[in-house]
Amino acid sequence: MSAKIMMWILAVFFVTASSGQSQTQGFAGLGSDATGFAIPQSGAALSFPADHGAHPDYRIEWWYVTANLQGEDGKQYGAQWTLFRSALAPGVAQGFADPQIWIGHAAVTTVDHQYVAERLGRGGVGQADVVAAPFAAWIDDWRLAASSGATPDQLHDLSVAATGTGFSYALKLKATGPLVLQGDRGFSVKSASGQASYYYSQPFYQVSGAINVAGSNVQVSGKAWLDREWSSQPLAENQTGWDWFSLHFDTGEKLMAFRLRDDKDGFISANWISVDGKTSPMSKEDLRLEPVRQAKVEGRDMPVAWRIQIPAKSLDVTTQPLNDRSWMRTSTPYWEGPLSFKGTATGVGYLEMTGY
Repeated sequence: MSAKIMMWILAVFFVTASSGQSQTQGFAGLGSDATGFAIPQSGAALSFPADHGAHPDYRIEWWYVTANLQGEDGKQYGAQWTLFRSALAPGVAQGFADPQIWIGHAAVTTVDHQYVAERLGRGGVGQADVVAAPFAAWIDDWRLAASSGATPDQLHDLSVAATGTGFSYALKLKATGPLVLQGDRGFSVKSASGQASYYYSQPFYQVSGAINVAGSNVQVSGKAWLDREWSSQPLAENQTGWDWFSLHFDTGEKLMAFRLRDDKDGFISANWISVDGKTSPMSKEDLRLEPVRQAKVEGRDMPVAWRIQIPAKSLDVTTQPLNDRSWMRTSTPYWEGPLSFKGTATGVGYLEMTGY
């Protein structure tokens, strides 16, 4: 089978998943049946560096980096690098028999433009894969990898690079804090009916490097956040998408928070991360997420600005996007972009919104 035919099949798969043919299956089919695949279990301990690598018996997985950047030109930028693995069946095989398919997303956000690129690939032929140690994740020439002389923590020092129409970047990420297990020691519940994923983050990266936008090379620095997540049915059947935040406070704390939308009250979860990496999980009773401004994006009404409140911490902030139209024009489209926030605290972060 030719490479072009295989790429066409992959494109059809992802477009079909996002076509909305069955809204009851959630965003891009992530609420569909998981029969035959492994299911995350409460109490299972994550293991490093092994869990930095791929988990082919689970249906969906991602390696996700977002970076808030300050350019030497005085401008703000955002950068995203993501590798998704999706399995048509559990396990791996050689060559074209391999059931693992891969998709890469890369983006650079400026105040007036969203540069986006997408790569489709397949397992079994070396085009895309992830190796736990020494850590390396790639699709074609896009790469996220441990720097030479990697420490025992394979994610401590990383390099990340991607290119697309009108943009490229090459960044160095250096962690100043520990890995963070989300949810209950890495077991992250996503619905009242028990859907869950394994989920951990590295939210403490300091960034240096360069981006190229429309032919102009800019040295940048800033903060980055890496998310690792895998599951086989991360959404319930009635959940259609999510609103996900990663916040870097100027005081050094971090906040991960998400709202999964359904036909009832929705499901909210969050994790307050102290400067030394200690965590305080939060539920819907602890956190308030309220859209405060909408913008018309690709014909959709998108809630691009939010008020976030945590009464127990006297936190009350309002977010503003760098660019209202941070739309990812990919096979499964979604909104993803950098933000800043102010109120009782200040800082920067990222917002992802799917299923609109």
